[in-house]
Amino acid sequence: MTPQTASSRVSVDAQALVNKLWSYCNVLRDDGVSVLDYVEQLTYLLFLKMAHEQKNRRFNQVDILDGLDAWQILLDAEGRELEEQYSEILGALGRSGGTLGRIFQKAQNRIQDPAKLKRLIRELIGKENWSGTGVDIKGDAYEELLAKSSEDVKSGAGQYFTPRELIRTMVDCVQPTPDDTIMDPACGTGGFLLNAFEYIQHHHEMGLTLEQRERLSTGAFRGNELVDGTARLAAMNLLLHGIGQPNGESLIEVGDALAKPPTRHASLVLANPPFGKKSSITIIGEDDEFERKDLAYHRRDFWVTTTNKQLNFMQHIYTLLQTGGRAAVVIPDNVLFEGGVGETIRRRLLQQCDVHTLLRLPAGIFYAGGVKANVLFFEKLPPRADGEPHTQKLWVYDFRTNQHFTLKQNRLSREHLEDFVTCYAPGKDRGERTETDSFKAYDVDYLLNRERVNLLLLADLKDKSIDDADDLIEPYVLAEEIAGELEAALSELINLTESLRPMNIPQDVQ
Repeated sequence: MTPQTASSRVSVDAQALVNKLWSYCNVLRDDGVSVLDYVEQLTYLLFLKMAHEQKNRRFNQVDILDGLDAWQILLDAEGRELEEQYSEILGALGRSGGTLGRIFQKAQNRIQDPAKLKRLIRELIGKENWSGTGVDIKGDAYEELLAKSSEDVKSGAGQYFTPRELIRTMVDCVQPTPDDTIMDPACGTGGFLLNAFEYIQHHHEMGLTLEQRERLSTGAFRGNELVDGTARLAAMNLLLHGIGQPNGESLIEVGDALAKPPTRHASLVLANPPFGKKSSITIIGEDDEFERKDLAYHRRDFWVTTTNKQLNFMQHIYTLLQTGGRAAVVIPDNVLFEGGVGETIRRRLLQQCDVHTLLRLPAGIFYAGGVKANVLFFEKLPPRADGEPHTQKLWVYDFRTNQHFTLKQNRLSREHLEDFVTCYAPGKDRGERTETDSFKAYDVDYLLNRERVNLLLLADLKDKSIDDADDLIEPYVLAEEIAGELEAALSELINLTESLRPMNIPQDVQ
């Protein structure tokens, strides 16, 4: 969900809870506690409070922390002792395994004023019965807090947050089922996994078997995240929504997803990989070529070698999919037209997958400024004996022309994408699709014969604002778009500068 629409989707109780917790964020900002740090501290304390409640309830007691009543220790401590006890508890839990260790890994106390920490413990979190609160209320409240934190541009939190309305659209199109194994190799705060879970609950709740219910809560959803702090937010987000167990296996792995071939495979991959092009590692593909000296990973399951992080994620997602698996992936424009290895990857995808739908997105919907992105939908199929490509037609929906959004005054909503979902026709044979002014089909022979297999296909739509004075874009929208374009251009220039630096090849690989 987007920050704008979150409040309209959560319950009144959840919104009241959010407002209560968020009100204290501004108090802590004066002490140098960032928005992301605040949400992180809430994550620790919420977990400890729920563990205390489950340990001390009248019936069906559960001792998540193995005898440690951390919350009671924090309630009893004051001043410097409170700081010391809090830091000791965080350190001890960070050495645990499973979901518990994932949430508290490398955890630190960021609230240096003991009095303010005490108020957060006693007044804001302590007075709520979190275990007794419905999953919808506390889960939606936490998701809303993450949405609010993503609005803080200075903290960089937005880079981990995909607009929830776009996620909902992608999930509605691919229609997850109870038997799917769903993965996100760059999961951020877990939005794709969470929305897929909610879709299954909404559409299959009455028909779920006990085995399916158990699987959905313990192993059907898995994510990977590079950053420890973001991974802990994802783990807590899933846990509060009923996915995973506090003292069970962690469903979120931390590390570089590109570092090695996958050990698990998915029937459905939903992802929005990082937009930055530069890769800080070396990927060695089946061509045995390398790009950089540091941390060379042998990925012979990759088609080609490149330092382009986005193209590497496309290769990685292909290897994640089991045969018959499907994917919906957010990609920037350069993945569609970049030459060299980019052309090779697109050609392989068209040959070995059914690359059936492309949604062209407008600028102004992501927190990374100036990003022009798309959503690519495809299915991985077994090799054909005749060598013909699996892709027959690529359907392209132009949601970019005549669309102008900003993160403040004019946000993207789910309703804006309803026509695309209608054209996509989820669950129906793609042969039943019909073309519209915005939705066009391109034969695979035409695509493969385009220069560099360029998939950046221009629409026939005309920009109405050029001729119609009534459709002139608001000045603030133009200003935000120009600022975003400049920011993106500067980022590209920095990447180009880095790529032109001399590269020292280590002796052992010469």
